[in-house]
Amino acid sequence: MFTHATHNDTIMAQLGRSLASLKLPLFFCKETGMQFIKDRFNYLFKSTKGLITVAIAMIAVVTGVWGMLSGPMAEMGVRDFVIRTLKMDLVQAEREGRVIVLYHSIAMAVMAIETYMITSLLKMKVFYKTAVQVLITVGYLLTMIFGMAFAYWGHNWAFHGLFITGLSLVFFAGVLLVIALWPWNRDYHQLDKTYARTKQGVDVERVAFFATALATVISALFGAVPGSFFGNGFEVFLAENIIRYPEKTTLQYSVIGHLHIMLALIAIMLTLIIGRWLNFKGILHKIAMPLMTLGVIVLNLGVWGVTTPLEPIAHMIIYVGATPSMLAALLLLIWSWGKLIRDGTAHLQKPKFFQKVGALVRDPLKFGPTWQMLFMNFTTSGIGIFMAIKLDEIFRVWPAREERIELTGHWHALSAIIATIILFYYGDMIGLKGRFRQLYGWGIILFSDIALAGVTVFEMKRLFITEAEQQPLVNGLMYAIDFGLGMLLVLLASVMVWRLSDLFKKKGRWTKEIGQELSQEVVQ
Repeated sequence: MFTHATHNDTIMAQLGRSLASLKLPLFFCKETGMQFIKDRFNYLFKSTKGLITVAIAMIAVVTGVWGMLSGPMAEMGVRDFVIRTLKMDLVQAEREGRVIVLYHSIAMAVMAIETYMITSLLKMKVFYKTAVQVLITVGYLLTMIFGMAFAYWGHNWAFHGLFITGLSLVFFAGVLLVIALWPWNRDYHQLDKTYARTKQGVDVERVAFFATALATVISALFGAVPGSFFGNGFEVFLAENIIRYPEKTTLQYSVIGHLHIMLALIAIMLTLIIGRWLNFKGILHKIAMPLMTLGVIVLNLGVWGVTTPLEPIAHMIIYVGATPSMLAALLLLIWSWGKLIRDGTAHLQKPKFFQKVGALVRDPLKFGPTWQMLFMNFTTSGIGIFMAIKLDEIFRVWPAREERIELTGHWHALSAIIATIILFYYGDMIGLKGRFRQLYGWGIILFSDIALAGVTVFEMKRLFITEAEQQPLVNGLMYAIDFGLGMLLVLLASVMVWRLSDLFKKKGRWTKEIGQELSQEVVQ
């Protein structure tokens, strides 16, 4: 084939054969290098596992780097080192704006992960699945990359425009997802009577997914509307900084409501995803799904009512709405633990107590999500309810700084629990087995719960220790929190490195994963 080649072409061909004989990586050769990139790109951005891997990796990088800017890191001199090394441009007066951009960047990636899970678990037309995945992927990447660049490396307003564009694309992806989840389409009716369904066959679980997605899209506007008033009499603020203001504007109430409801809806959607993953069904499923839908509707009406004349009773409506959703999660826990015990002791005629416990905890990735939901009641939900009941009697008597610590700890703890539950599902999704499955699952449970327990004690320390005597306790709690979160990031980093190294293999696990997904995809 080189008969008519020029002298230079002949030299290049010989060079190519020489490189091939050295068995250098594929990307050293132009043609095979392009195929190398194309194959990996298809996996990372066209398969559910690849898309989730990219989003988790992005969150891990942001969490790892920007976690170095926290208060405890500042005390050890790490914060200043990171700022100097990365040449960040930080102005103290702009801190609130930076924090909001950071929160939105991570939140959009988390919502993208949940969306990928939904599109893989529920039937929908291929057009909607593809469109939703493309829009939300481009959206969260624009939001995260350009939002963080704008906030931490000078204020290039073109970057801010791309940040807003990313948020808009995520919103539009949410609208399409709502359309795709429409549960009254006969193609999506539930024929199996062991699942929650109406007499006409409407899948009640899909109704819950639909209601949650629709509420999320509407509630997103509660943040978008105040954001549109920036520069027109509305200034950025953090919700925890204005908790004791006697009077708040409608836009401030809107931001506070947006913060609470979006985090709650992310948690509710994740509960539905876990139930679908574990194949939740039976009588408890038939009770739980209507409760979840009812809870979503009432909870949102309460939060939206904060910005209306209903504000004085809005919190009571919120409590009423939260109860059915929490009860539905409890029913999922009861069913899941019962199934794990039954499956693990099926070979025993009369299993004893410790045999049942052993069966329950045998697989940490299946046990972990519902355990975290239970543990959440001791670190976030229970604390939040206690605080609401005793707000005027106890917490408003404390210095404002203590109440602020409790609020920020509450929101961050809930976010951390959501992240760990996602990691359990991800670990099972990528096929972790054997000893590494055990180490990964129990590592997440142990390290996250150490950190969350430390945060909870730190939040509520004023109940049992005075400010003059608190420092030894605070020091110990900070070490526990930093250790737990640090080891959790190390564990996640080890998985990400393993996944990255697999991508450089010609016939790695990724080839089997994308092949399985293509063969299982439902074409409608």
